[in-house]
Amino acid sequence: MPSRMDSPLQVAIIGAGLGGLSAAVALRRQGHHVTVYERYDFAGEVGASLSAASNGSRFLEKWGVDVSAAKPVILKQLIMHDWSSGDVQKTYPLGDYKSKFSTPYYNFHRIDIHKQLLKSATEVAGEGPPAELKVNHKAIEVNAGEGVIRFENGSQATADLIVAADGIRSLTRELIGIKPNFTMSSSCAYRCIIGADKLRSLDLEDYISNEAIEYWGGFGIDKIVMSPCSNGEVVSCYCFFPSSKTLPDAGETQNAWASSTTPEQLVETFPDLDPRMKKLMLNAEDIKIWRLYRHDPYPFWVKGKVCLLGDAAHPMMPDQSQGSCMAFEDAGALGLIFNKNFRNDYGVVKGLGLYERLRKPRATQIQEASFRAREDLNERIGWSSSSDRPGKLTIEEVCGYKMEDHLERLKVEA
Repeated sequence: MPSRMDSPLQVAIIGAGLGGLSAAVALRRQGHHVTVYERYDFAGEVGASLSAASNGSRFLEKWGVDVSAAKPVILKQLIMHDWSSGDVQKTYPLGDYKSKFSTPYYNFHRIDIHKQLLKSATEVAGEGPPAELKVNHKAIEVNAGEGVIRFENGSQATADLIVAADGIRSLTRELIGIKPNFTMSSSCAYRCIIGADKLRSLDLEDYISNEAIEYWGGFGIDKIVMSPCSNGEVVSCYCFFPSSKTLPDAGETQNAWASSTTPEQLVETFPDLDPRMKKLMLNAEDIKIWRLYRHDPYPFWVKGKVCLLGDAAHPMMPDQSQGSCMAFEDAGALGLIFNKNFRNDYGVVKGLGLYERLRKPRATQIQEASFRAREDLNERIGWSSSSDRPGKLTIEEVCGYKMEDHLERLKVEA
């Protein structure tokens, strides 16, 4: 019989975003020695809210992340509004979601959950050796066969396993030979937030108390998606519009993740929108423009001792609210494959081949569904079923996914 792993793996993770820190927690919990390399002077996460359906949040709970400290709102329903009047047209109660899928449907502010993932990865308390975070380490060369990373600051690292979690603009992806094929989306989005106190003063407090993801539009490019986070003290909005509406001289920087704009420009983009939503927009804060890109699936995710994870592996549109969950699933897969009983004769390279076989088809399926949902809200899981829309990805397929069972089937097939 093969013996258990003689010693823990030395793991290098490139990128300290949600995906990278999730991988750090998952692999730390299995006893591996993890170092996370962040290219910038680490300042934490930016952005608005993110949804964590059960297929992602069950890993957060499994890893012992303090979910309550991340101040989630537990979502209870989806609500569709008329674009111009704001009248409620349709609701989808999530009902007994927790009993059906094992965890609640959480909505976090990105900053809140990132903070807790960082704590779970690096604090002394908790199972496994704490991960080390090294900032100002930009990877400029990766030898996938030898497991060697060279950084712009002149330093070098060697690892048994390298996880590239450096985002949609991943440098590591190209270093292992993948040239992305992508096109600029016909859509852009604004993201913004507004505090609960301000909403109450504007007589918009129902947007907090509904415990819902609420939609305006979505049948075509224009769509507003709103949800509460941070214990209901913040409401977050994503506002999608045709990219042709951007200023002719805006340039690429004006459409980046963190480029700012004004409440007035936000409202002017949606002239026929529900007046209550326009009132919210005029009082919104931290308004940023977000350029969207459509990436074709990459030909491979793994080379030698290197694997891609999260947006570095499968960038998707935000319209299925599954981007962060796919990163959590990727990290969960690494933890399951490279577990404490990982065997010497199995090998890191073979393990990464199993990771790609486990993750690539599922993430690609959800990536493609996110493209369809960009301009058709009925493709969003929850609004309709496969019986009335044949081939539609269902909430059961997404939220009820059992990765452990899938992994065991792959092992048998191998």
